[in-house]
Amino acid sequence: MLRSRKERPKRVKMLTRDFVEDSLYNPNYGYFSKQVVIFSPGEPFDFHSMRDELEFHHILGQRYTEFEDRLDAIAPNDTRQLWHTPTELFRPYYGEAIARYLAENYKLSHHPYHDLIIYELGAGNGTLMLNILDHIRDIYPDVYARTKFKIIEISSALATMQTSQLSRSASSRGHTDHVEIINKSIFDWETYVPEQCWVLALEVFDNFAHDSIRYDPFTEQPLQGNVLIDNNGDFYEFYTHEIDPVASRFLRVRNVACSQPFDHPLKGSRILRNLKARLPFAANLTLPEYIPTRLMQFFDILHEYFPHHRLLTSDFHSLPDTIKGYNAPVVQTRYQRRVVPVSTPYVQQGYFDILFPTNFAVIEDIYRAMTGKLTRVSSHEDFLKRWAYVEDTRTKSGENPLLSWYKNASVMSTV
Repeated sequence: MLRSRKERPKRVKMLTRDFVEDSLYNPNYGYFSKQVVIFSPGEPFDFHSMRDELEFHHILGQRYTEFEDRLDAIAPNDTRQLWHTPTELFRPYYGEAIARYLAENYKLSHHPYHDLIIYELGAGNGTLMLNILDHIRDIYPDVYARTKFKIIEISSALATMQTSQLSRSASSRGHTDHVEIINKSIFDWETYVPEQCWVLALEVFDNFAHDSIRYDPFTEQPLQGNVLIDNNGDFYEFYTHEIDPVASRFLRVRNVACSQPFDHPLKGSRILRNLKARLPFAANLTLPEYIPTRLMQFFDILHEYFPHHRLLTSDFHSLPDTIKGYNAPVVQTRYQRRVVPVSTPYVQQGYFDILFPTNFAVIEDIYRAMTGKLTRVSSHEDFLKRWAYVEDTRTKSGENPLLSWYKNASVMSTV
């Protein structure tokens, strides 16, 4: 298995999704295992004292520089992969909005007959966990008494950090009996969970591995992407007519489940497509389409092992600076504190973030078909208008970064 390898593989060929997964999650050289540092701004921002969003952006830039200066004073690193999340930028207000959503829905449907059981995937620094538990303890003490928070974390380094967060202060130490940190991949999950529970997957789908598919413009037959890694560690992309069972199943499920047209290489007039393909120097295959096969497998796990779950997920429905293709990812690294985007996912494993947009119209239909559950999709802004105390993040000008940032994100929840 790739996960057990301690060195980057050579003289092998593998599917695109296996390459992406190995690049991001290999425990010995993967991006999330070895390279990532999550930005923490220190004290929460005082939005009421800020003139407008521009000042927030300026102060955020200052804190970014100070944070990285402190890291460089300890260990200089030109290739440090530093990134932020809404949980960290808008602490504690973002986590409080999630807590309010969970507690109010729990009280409507499960309290007092069942515990409030929360599973969080990819919990980063553990900040969201603490913000949620702090708010439930302070505002909903009867709910807090029945709250159990379980983190499922693939990264050993991040799992250790989350544990240390619990012991950092007297306030957080009070949550210890309510928290369990499970250091494993959700894709290795084999424990049946009969209880009703919530599953939080916030900015998780974008880093799930995808397969690449290109189509013959004349026959419309799909071909699946592979990468060959030679003895020197160089990458060569190629496509074959052999579609593995996972990708083949995704294409079948999507065709059956999706109720609305979606963007893909074969959309549009077949005649025009054939004419374009006959032009001099035209490619003999369409642009690649990146399909979320790992996400489909995640829905399988929810259906099989968490049959009574309710899912809350937030992710990007569009991304800037993507590589060429349909549902194509952004592939980027940081060098000397600057973001460096590249044009292919086949890059040195572990040094590049590979993040995909989520087509919520498609994955909502697939999730419904695979789990039998109903869902609601809203914009990130609309979700926060409903569940956050938006006055906490309003600047003097009336601008509100909590609402205006992440315009390219959506929220999907089980109802």
